[in-house]
Amino acid sequence: MTALTGTGGLARLILRRDRFLMPVWALFLGLLPLNFVAASEELYPTAADRLNYARTTGESPTFLALYGPMHDTSIAAIVAQRSGFIPVMVALFCALTVVRHTRTEEEAGRRELLGATVLGRGADLAAALLVTGGAALAIGIVLAGGMTAMGMPAAGSVAFGLQLTLAGWVFAAVAGVAAQLSEGAGAARGIAITALGGAFVVRMAADVGGAGNGLSWLSWLSPLGWGTRLQAYGGERWWVAAVPAVAVVLLVAAAAYLTAHRDVGAGILPPRPGPAEAAPSLRGPIGLAWRLHSRGLYGWLAGFAALGVVWGGVAGTVRDMVADNPDLEEIFARLGGGTGGIVDVYFGTVMGMMGVIAAGYAVSATLKMRSEETAQRAEPVLATAVGRVRWAASHLVFALLGTALVQAVGGLATGLTHGLNTGDLGGQLPRVTAAALAQLPAVWLVAAVTLAIVGLAPRFSAAGGWGVLAVAAVLTLFGGAFQADQWLLDVSPFTHIPKLPGQDAELAPFAWLTALVLAAGAAGLAGLRRRDLTLG
Repeated sequence: MTALTGTGGLARLILRRDRFLMPVWALFLGLLPLNFVAASEELYPTAADRLNYARTTGESPTFLALYGPMHDTSIAAIVAQRSGFIPVMVALFCALTVVRHTRTEEEAGRRELLGATVLGRGADLAAALLVTGGAALAIGIVLAGGMTAMGMPAAGSVAFGLQLTLAGWVFAAVAGVAAQLSEGAGAARGIAITALGGAFVVRMAADVGGAGNGLSWLSWLSPLGWGTRLQAYGGERWWVAAVPAVAVVLLVAAAAYLTAHRDVGAGILPPRPGPAEAAPSLRGPIGLAWRLHSRGLYGWLAGFAALGVVWGGVAGTVRDMVADNPDLEEIFARLGGGTGGIVDVYFGTVMGMMGVIAAGYAVSATLKMRSEETAQRAEPVLATAVGRVRWAASHLVFALLGTALVQAVGGLATGLTHGLNTGDLGGQLPRVTAAALAQLPAVWLVAAVTLAIVGLAPRFSAAGGWGVLAVAAVLTLFGGAFQADQWLLDVSPFTHIPKLPGQDAELAPFAWLTALVLAAGAAGLAGLRRRDLTLG
């Protein structure tokens, strides 16, 4: 028996378990950029329109930071640039899939049960990487084939698809290493997501100043930057693909070495021993929830503080850019900003983006109760005098109030930076912070729908929660820019939040969103009270 014995059987098991979720994600991510082609042709029908778009985006730090550089003035190049966030989504999908089929299975005890059969030590890692890598390849093939079928250059379409595939492969391998480092699935996911976030920040720093940015070399340090260096539709540089390919080989080799040199159920990084006696704070569910959520919350707070400083600093350059190029204001408005001054339009856009990102924390915190349930750690707690609603409420405190704190920190950092830059701290700080907090009803609705899925359809908790967020994120970030139908935009709760500080704040949308939060939350708690634990 070799280390890879049984890999094929495990791969078939993974495909069977994910037979619905994986094809949906692969088709969604592969076909999503195709929806941008017709909209781009309508928005920029002439060469002059496309040249003007390329000039404005090349001068905008916000566009460059969020979407990356543009390598040509063709429709295909516009679509490729405006799809700059999709590689992040592919990478996240691949990383979470690998952790789910390696460390999560091991933590639940199923890996040890399978290991008692004819199964090699590295079979689970190999199967997870093969299936996930195949899904990433399918995403790239669907995208390349679709773009070519719509009349886009074949070579550029292949490079475009390769960009998504390589991003998925790299972070699948990163997740494979992360799964060996920690003995907990949550920590493994945290390591992989932190690596992805770091790669995105480095890519933003490399691209934010344009081609003349002295930090552009940083893109060679980011797996997401490697994809932009391929220059799809802009004189493809195929040799760049060797960089992520080598990284994948090294990371997979490292993951294989680590899995062969650790015990089943253990991680390379040893857990810190706790005190002999529990602290008094752990006598109640809130104290236990704090222990489970606090580290993640600290990380999100630090990330939002850094994000706020970046976005607040960029705001000071927006007015200067518009003075030379008024068309930039129209493009900001198409992104979903308000109708006020250009700086207010900018803040209306980025505060919506901040809300979407914060919803990721809300979903993660809400799903924590499901992970505690499936790991059979909830049952001992519920065997005491703690009821199910009280136990769930201890986690919802972080999903709701924790999100409010994250948004407040992001808004304060943005307003503080912008206020200091403009010399109007007293005027800018409260209005920008209020714009950030205004996103909370939409963020909470995403968390409440996730709770409803946990309570009513627990088997689909992770897929449903993250799927709801993915739909809301795509509609919020891309829908307005590509003139999607209003009924479709209205599916996202963030569409109904006024674009503050550029628009008037009406009470009605906040009231309706809050009512939906209460209804979805009540349905989720009612379902949780009635169903069986872990079985659903």
